[in-house]
Amino acid sequence: MNLSNPIYHDADKAREHLEALLWADGPVCPHCKTRDRASKIKGGRAGLYFCNVGTCRKQFSVTVGTIFERSKIPLNKWVLATHLMSASKTGVSAHQLHRMLDITYKSAWFMFHRIREAMGVSSDASPMGGRGEQVQSDETYLGNTSKRAKGYKKGHSHKMKVHALVEPRTC
Repeated sequence: MNLSNPIYHDADKAREHLEALLWADGPVCPHCKTRDRASKIKGGRAGLYFCNVGTCRKQFSVTVGTIFERSKIPLNKWVLATHLMSASKTGVSAHQLHRMLDITYKSAWFMFHRIREAMGVSSDASPMGGRGEQVQSDETYLGNTSKRAKGYKKGHSHKMKVHALVEPRTC
């Protein structure tokens, strides 16, 4: 991760990055889903487009229809928070986002929940598997198995039994 990347420090660079990701073939109106019929509005807010379809004719930007829509938090902070949350092995808390992004805890909490919702991470503990899904199961015993160890005993009565359930990912 390159934290010196301009998309994490400049809102315009972050917007350009999102436009390149979401609109690789040109702007798409989120209202009427028309491609290549939009024109950039000059003199106004950067990244603002106008749909030229006769029935639509609405203004839009790359954030319309995304989790970044209608947020006063700069887009570069959203991009950094999204990257931090998706790249972290152990997870990122709202308090950690608050400290790292230098924003209020209330804003960090708001971002945290929007990003989690977009990632499809649910906080409810739904049952594993489901109709037609597989759940793999395995068990083992943990404990000292070295014969040279003090107090070595044969068998498994002194060991801890570990049972794991895994829901395989589908790619």
